[in-house]
Amino acid sequence: MSWTDERVELLKKMWSEGQSASQIAKELGGVTRNAVIGKVHRLGLSNRAGSSAPAPEKKPAKPAAKKAATKPSEKVVEVTVTPRKPIVPAGQPLPPQPSANEISPEALANVREIEKTAKRIGLMDLTERTCKWPIGDPATEDFWFCGLAVQQGKPYCEAHVGVAFQPMSNRRDRRR
Repeated sequence: MSWTDERVELLKKMWSEGQSASQIAKELGGVTRNAVIGKVHRLGLSNRAGSSAPAPEKKPAKPAAKKAATKPSEKVVEVTVTPRKPIVPAGQPLPPQPSANEISPEALANVREIEKTAKRIGLMDLTERTCKWPIGDPATEDFWFCGLAVQQGKPYCEAHVGVAFQPMSNRRDRRR
């Protein structure tokens, strides 16, 4: 169906008479209500000539805000917004994490030695029996997972469990 000049004129006439888009679509035939609405907007007919009452004018919001602030019964609540951490671009090293300071040098050395012998597997090669510790930047091709045998009930190998899971007392001490 194409919008001929005659059909467009009939649409304009019926729209100005206040008929609904459904009624116009039924009268024209071969078009949907949505097609009529779209054509009305493209023609700039969205404001009907015979509307019942003009829309009331909106008052500026500033005077109302001043009134609300001067009421003695209302309390002022201060909101503190914590700034977001900066986003590190791909390829840049991540800043040291707070918990990294609490990891013993022996555990870090052990992790470095283990990572030298790791299987270096990809995401699709992970199973429930392989260490899922990510190594490297996921945005680069030099990204892999450890892949060594996991510790029973954990998602990581023994070396990575030592880094990932901290004793409860250490976490409690950090909160103080």
